[in-house]
Amino acid sequence: MDFNDPESRQLLEATSGVKVEKEGKRVRFDPEFVEETIKTAPPEFTLHAWNPERNLRMGENKVAFGSVGSAPNVSDEAGGRRTGNREDFQNLIRLGHTINTMHLWPGYPVEPIDIHPSVRHLDTLYDLLTLSDRFIHAYSLGRQRNVDGIDMVKIARQVDEETLQREPSIMSVINANSPLVYDTPMLQGIIEFSSRNQVICITPFTLAGAMAPVTVAGAISQHNAEALAGIVFTQVVRPGSPVIYGGFTSNVDMQSGAPAFGTPEYIQTAMITGQLTRRYKIPYRSSGVNAANAIDAQAAYESVFSLWGAVMGGAHMVMHAIGWMEGGLRASYEKMVLDADLCGMVQTYLEPIDFSSDALAMDAIRDVGPGGHFFGTQHTLDRFRTAFYRPLISDWRNYEAWEEAGKPESKERIVELVGELMATYEEPPMDPAVKEELAEFVERRKAEGGLPTDF
Repeated sequence: MDFNDPESRQLLEATSGVKVEKEGKRVRFDPEFVEETIKTAPPEFTLHAWNPERNLRMGENKVAFGSVGSAPNVSDEAGGRRTGNREDFQNLIRLGHTINTMHLWPGYPVEPIDIHPSVRHLDTLYDLLTLSDRFIHAYSLGRQRNVDGIDMVKIARQVDEETLQREPSIMSVINANSPLVYDTPMLQGIIEFSSRNQVICITPFTLAGAMAPVTVAGAISQHNAEALAGIVFTQVVRPGSPVIYGGFTSNVDMQSGAPAFGTPEYIQTAMITGQLTRRYKIPYRSSGVNAANAIDAQAAYESVFSLWGAVMGGAHMVMHAIGWMEGGLRASYEKMVLDADLCGMVQTYLEPIDFSSDALAMDAIRDVGPGGHFFGTQHTLDRFRTAFYRPLISDWRNYEAWEEAGKPESKERIVELVGELMATYEEPPMDPAVKEELAEFVERRKAEGGLPTDF
């Protein structure tokens, strides 16, 4: 495994006895050392949002769904496809905030290209913290972004350093540069976050046939090696620091080279990766992704297959579950609504079934008897309003009633729902003094120049 950051290589060699080859980049891990080191990774922990009601438990039998992250483009029915910008970034946060089946922001829902990279992280983290109250993510693109992110969540939560290190409050996703490379910004992110007991999600991006072997077995083998190397490093930095094993192995279209998602191979890798994480006793992240270019059947069925692989694989966090399109190149308002419904169905499916004596309804069955019906029983009347999942989009009218209504199709309903949900948005009630302190932090860091760039 190549570690391209000299500080990281020195840390590994000094604290673990891991040997670094003469060229100063390649690190060889002994399997026994790997197995012993990852034992300090906690099997479960809590993600702390500034609104305690939005705290999330990672591990156990919990699952949390996250928004699309890092898309460079955005689209809606009215405006079509366009480059990411701050207005759409803020509107996607508002829309996502209204969706109860979305639990965290694992990145920027769309990249606001109109904000200069030197200060973009300041404006975007401010928006995420003030327009919503979910747990957030900061990118590991240079050490200072991590430090600024930690400082901002400390302000939003109004906690000191000791409390922050006791209560993980921000996450960063670390991608291996497959095959077998960890770049300096990623490793710096691990050092900054893990050293302060913040959450790291190690996620190799292994596409079978491109950055990984063309076989599922080969791709998973490489993915596992890369993931374990990153997890080891988090525990070398600080034993016991919270880390998530990220699964993101899929395949490419061998005719075009384009990434493919929601494929049978994707489902296989999601489920096998889940088995590995249970073996290692580390929380598991997967994704709800697709490669569709339009709000159509492909967008739905590929997302369903991805969710199925993630959930049946036992994922504790499903990133990109709300709003992802076009292989991650686009965030979509309408797809957010479609995915909200899919995630709602999955959540209902995962709820334990009530087998109490009341739910078994022996009295109702006895009272109705052979050949009757249950529409008017007291057992039904007591429950009919909340008995089943009520989908946002599905139209259950019979054909004649549907025809009389003008033959509305699912996409029309989705477009309507975007407007309806946006109209219900209310900014979460952050203390005005805290919001002002965040704004002052952003302005001060901007005045200091933000981050150095070469343009």
